[in-house]
Amino acid sequence: MATMPVKKLLISMSLPAIFSMLVQAVYNVVDSLYLARFSEKAIEAMGIIFPMQMLIVALGIGIGVGTNVYISKSLGEGRRDRAHRAAQNGLFMSLIAMAVIMIIGLTAVEPFVDHYTSDPEVREMAVSYLRTCMLFSFGAMIELTTSKILQATGNMKVPMFTQLIGAVTNIILDPFFIFGIGFFPRLGTKGAAIATVIGQIAAMLFSLSMLLFRKQDVNLLEKGFRPSLKFMWRILRVGLPSMLISALPSFTIILVNSFIKDFPYAISVLGVYFKLQSFVFMPVFGLTQGGMPILGYNYGAYNRDRFSATFRFMLILSLSYMTLGLILFQTIPGVLMGLFGSDPEFIRVGTYALRTISICFIFAATIISVTTMMQSLGRGFTSLLITITRQAVIIPSAYILAYYTGTKGVWFAYPIAEIVATAIFLPISMKVFKKEFNKKREEVKARRAAEEAVLVPDSSLAPDPAASPVLDEDIQHDEITPKNPDEE
Repeated sequence: MATMPVKKLLISMSLPAIFSMLVQAVYNVVDSLYLARFSEKAIEAMGIIFPMQMLIVALGIGIGVGTNVYISKSLGEGRRDRAHRAAQNGLFMSLIAMAVIMIIGLTAVEPFVDHYTSDPEVREMAVSYLRTCMLFSFGAMIELTTSKILQATGNMKVPMFTQLIGAVTNIILDPFFIFGIGFFPRLGTKGAAIATVIGQIAAMLFSLSMLLFRKQDVNLLEKGFRPSLKFMWRILRVGLPSMLISALPSFTIILVNSFIKDFPYAISVLGVYFKLQSFVFMPVFGLTQGGMPILGYNYGAYNRDRFSATFRFMLILSLSYMTLGLILFQTIPGVLMGLFGSDPEFIRVGTYALRTISICFIFAATIISVTTMMQSLGRGFTSLLITITRQAVIIPSAYILAYYTGTKGVWFAYPIAEIVATAIFLPISMKVFKKEFNKKREEVKARRAAEEAVLVPDSSLAPDPAASPVLDEDIQHDEITPKNPDEE
């Protein structure tokens, strides 16, 4: 974290996450392809419940990211005891979240689906899939948190294999449960949900066992654990913006689906778009997952040069990959839509949508990188403002464009939002970066002065500050005295 060349470090830490994200993207598409072969109505059902699935993931991401940042910053400051307690409290929070999801799964699924469709077949497919995933969400919640804990320590390989195990298990089981191969019953969309939760549980068991029974930089079994509101609040304070960053787009999709539900194939097309764009966005998210602990560590250790170099390289790689995705969506959208249905109108609407929405990719790469930097600096509220701005632009734009232009204009809401957010927050993020590191410099200087005062209690023996100035270069290489975690 502190000595390896930045480019090599970012690539080595990101590649496992990028690979696992690509595997997850493959699963997203393959799962939908199986369901499209089962029934064309299944694609509409998946489009209706997709934002609810995103909300489940958002809850896990928020807890995981908050725990990740807290642990990586604690390790960077040399405060290992605090890192142990952060990991324990983060896992405890994931169990609370699981209970909330289960309650919602029992009470709110049917009213939600009924808002979007009156087709009994689509309704049954959507309800059975979503309810199954929510009632058995413990696998996803625990796996997300444990993977983030491991990533905070620089261990990117176990999370990679965790994603791989979950996705491969799911892909293998999908056709058996969906189509009823062999002695398996033909369960359709419910079978896809069962395959999904089995894959999540398999991934959870692997990740949890690696964290508990293999030597890691954090210890979940550290003695003396008790739930701490203080620790949970700090995790939530950093993780809540990440949670909302992931959740607010879900609420936006829920509203956009309401605006377009009367247009033929519109909900299905938007659902397919989000499945396909995962191939573009997921690897970038993997890159930022690898970059976040590096940024957090070097912020905690007050190493401004390595922090800046990491961010610049992360941004360049994100922009490069997003450009490739843009080219793909602009050149062969009809081929991509043809994978999910054969109806000419479905392909026509989808082709136009893919070309229009993908205009946002370049700007999205910038915003994702900036958001990651803000989170690593502990500026979660700034990250939240970025997301709020994007959604605040998308919702009214989509409503107005859908009302006046239908599906010809509604898709432009997404690139409009990304352009506005980039124009506002890119310059703001640069100012925040300078402010936070200036603040960190003063903190380290004060701590250095306090340490010297302890070493030289007699003022007559203290060195002359004018003769021995405290240099920023010296501060960057000083260790910070560990503190008792309970003092924080």
